[in-house]
Amino acid sequence: MQKHLPTIILDSIPHKSQRYETVGDYFKSGKEWIFTVSKTNIDYEFLIMIHELIEWRLTQKRGISEASITKFDKMFEEERLQGKWRDDQEPGFDKRAPYRKEHAFATKIEKLIAKELGVNWKKYDKTINEL
Repeated sequence: MQKHLPTIILDSIPHKSQRYETVGDYFKSGKEWIFTVSKTNIDYEFLIMIHELIEWRLTQKRGISEASITKFDKMFEEERLQGKWRDDQEPGFDKRAPYRKEHAFATKIEKLIAKELGVNWKKYDKTINEL
């Protein structure tokens, strides 16, 4: 059991540089955890990053592996390409998602912070979905 936070690297990158079709990602590289968000603007990037950090910590605490999350997300995106999902549907809300509860909680916090930043959630969500 880990007693302290590992080294965490936060980075905003071009959307096309994400490992797969996502606006926020995290993965382990050696002893470090790498978090990437798609470049948009500082408030949007901050919101995505907060979401990913919360989701990551909760999944780590509950024993949900990053590998299982990535595997599910990639499968969901394949299904999207087959026409099973709309562009505005997130894999983390799918009932099959191994991290559904953690994703939903992170989204609640993300919405609270968006309100404090004066970010219009509908505009933010639309921008993210268009990437």
